[in-house]
Amino acid sequence: MERTTPPLAPTDTQKHNAAAEAAKRNAAEAAVAEIADGMLVGLGTGSTAAFAIAALARRVAQGLKITAVATSLETARLAEAAGITVRDMAGIDRIDLDIDGVDEIDPGFAAIKGAGGAMLREKVIAAAATRVIAIADASKAVAQLGARPVPVEVLPLAQGYVARALRDLGAEPRLRTGHAGPWITDQGNVIIDAQFAAIADPAVLAARIAAIPGALGHGLFVTEIDALYLGTAEGVVHRQRGTNPG
Repeated sequence: MERTTPPLAPTDTQKHNAAAEAAKRNAAEAAVAEIADGMLVGLGTGSTAAFAIAALARRVAQGLKITAVATSLETARLAEAAGITVRDMAGIDRIDLDIDGVDEIDPGFAAIKGAGGAMLREKVIAAAATRVIAIADASKAVAQLGARPVPVEVLPLAQGYVARALRDLGAEPRLRTGHAGPWITDQGNVIIDAQFAAIADPAVLAARIAAIPGALGHGLFVTEIDALYLGTAEGVVHRQRGTNPG
């Protein structure tokens, strides 16, 4: 008789990862439910935003009439492949709704974004949006920002100076690299990931980074986010800016 090997039980890590992915998907689907016919929608970059694109594509296939702008070339490719019409942001000054993920978000809706390297475009589209929705799993909600680095998009010739200026602000700056050298953004710039300690005042730090010559954009989003859909083990928690997190 042929002996068969029983399937391996999933590890705790695999269970945790699966739960996090489900939480991201649920949060994304809840946010996409806000999209209505005729809207111009901003589409974020990253694994959580990809769930929103997939959910939106299903609604478009069912007859929803919308157009979109993308925060990265990869997002544009993903959206177009899914049947979503993507417009060039260069000719647009206002969009209706922007949906994007976050790397960290605090109770006051200050957030760190940019793990996917698209924070400069993400900030432009968020600034143009009438309403900005953040989507995340519960691990991204923190009491205070600072566990993850703040990405800074940098003009290449200013790389050394910006690194020194960030160090003067208390950061440990590291040039982000890929398989073939420095990570290059869609705009042709480099990224410095600035690891700070706990960030006591995100607005002050954001202003100080923005004032560094050669720092073209950073991943601190202090005032842009209006609402949060947070996927948890108990379901999706929806909060508006200014409401009590409890």
